Amino acid sequence: MTNYSTITDAQPEISDASDMSRHRRRGGKDAGYAGKASRVSSIVNLLNTIVGAGTLTMPFVLSHMGIMLGVVLILWSAFTSAFGLYLQSRCARYLDRGTASFFALSQLTYPNAAVIFDLAIAVKCFGVGVSYMIIIGDLMPGVMQGLTNHTENFPYLVNRHFWITAFMLLVIPLSFLRRLDSLKYTSIVALVSIGYLIVLVVYHFAADAHADPSDIRVIEWAGAVETLSTLPVVVFAYTCHQNMFSIINEIGDNTPGSMVSVVGSSIGSAGVIYLLVAITGYITFGNSVVGNIIMMYATGVASTIGKAAIVILVLFSIPLQVHPCRASLDAVLGWRPGRSQSNSGRPGSPMLTASRGDHGSTAPMSDMRFALLTTVILTGAYATALSVSSLDRMLAFVGSTGSTSISFILPGLFYYKISDPDSIHHQRLLKEDDDMEDSTSDVEESSALAQNPAAPGPSGPRGVWRWRKKWRWDLEHIDHEIIRKAALVLAVYGVVVMAVCLIMNLFFTTSH
Repeated sequence: MTNYSTITDAQPEISDASDMSRHRRRGGKDAGYAGKASRVSSIVNLLNTIVGAGTLTMPFVLSHMGIMLGVVLILWSAFTSAFGLYLQSRCARYLDRGTASFFALSQLTYPNAAVIFDLAIAVKCFGVGVSYMIIIGDLMPGVMQGLTNHTENFPYLVNRHFWITAFMLLVIPLSFLRRLDSLKYTSIVALVSIGYLIVLVVYHFAADAHADPSDIRVIEWAGAVETLSTLPVVVFAYTCHQNMFSIINEIGDNTPGSMVSVVGSSIGSAGVIYLLVAITGYITFGNSVVGNIIMMYATGVASTIGKAAIVILVLFSIPLQVHPCRASLDAVLGWRPGRSQSNSGRPGSPMLTASRGDHGSTAPMSDMRFALLTTVILTGAYATALSVSSLDRMLAFVGSTGSTSISFILPGLFYYKISDPDSIHHQRLLKEDDDMEDSTSDVEESSALAQNPAAPGPSGPRGVWRWRKKWRWDLEHIDHEIIRKAALVLAVYGVVVMAVCLIMNLFFTTSH
């Protein structure tokens, strides 16, 4: 629930208790705003943000970690990422409906660091988008060589610059869509592509001879250094948190149960995909498997289509990176110290403001600003992809910092801070929840008394409703304290992961 203020006098007629309850949950801060995205489209977009070309690296991860440790880590990463998404949905309750963003939360919790948070998100999304363009440039020449034997007559067909330019013409119109929900159909196409890759890996697992058992690690690992070197792949495999607030803002039903369903379905589906590809791919090739399992299959129609599927997958994933990058960049450029909302949620705190546009303000980004920022992002990404053939190390550093921050550190810190029992924001939310509960209980009680007026005493409907309200409050209180402590643990976990990944990046950079 994200309602802050009381329901206005201009309310529609409400026929029964359930309608009243539903209306109040969507009233207050939700009044005047109605998300249009369905739960299914939200799951599809979030799943497409999660699942990418990194899926094909999962067998390589098991070759270093062993099956047992690899499976445990894949499941653990799914849980921690899902918890970070869940915390984001809880944080959104403290903000106006449709305005949730990392920047908006920063203004209520750590306003002086708001611009840094959004800058990290913008750089991270920009870097991932560039890496997707590089993948297109690297794979399309091989796809054309697999489709035709006459590429020597058409040299541009094996030129990476040509293919990056050609696919950029497809990326541009998709990147200029304002709403994330508008990308649901391209996300479906991308998920069909990953579905083909899964079928390809499983088919070869069933049809081809498996690796020798001695070449498969079940319990043992390749060593601490090798295992830690692949740790970032698994930890960052579920990163989709940059789009979570857009999902929350656009979804029609933003109730807690609905958001848990979206998070559980998307993360759960991604986990199943990762485990299936990891185990079947690793058992097929053993420790000789390479980073991209598609490269292990003999050149043919199936593997060529597989490479084309990867191209389609990353093509439709680029706009999903442009969307949060544009929003974060808008917040960075519009940041102005000295005005706006409370610093810590306590009376008398310093003020800060930003022109957040589509990133969490009540007013949408102007068409000119929207077009200009999108053009700058696409132009910069295009120029970078053409001039750089490999971004492995740079993306490793960006991923270690950006992905860890938005997946673990920021959700944990934001929720721990904003849900402080002494915070004015938390006290307001509790008061409004109590007001909503009182109003809902009064309506439901009146309805129950009308049906059974014989038992109005403490043991009758009135007593039942009071007991139920107290039980709900106690459960919410206990739940809040546990989740708040767990949020702090998640933030600390993120700092540890960031430190380990940065150390490993420095180690491999200096050793090569």
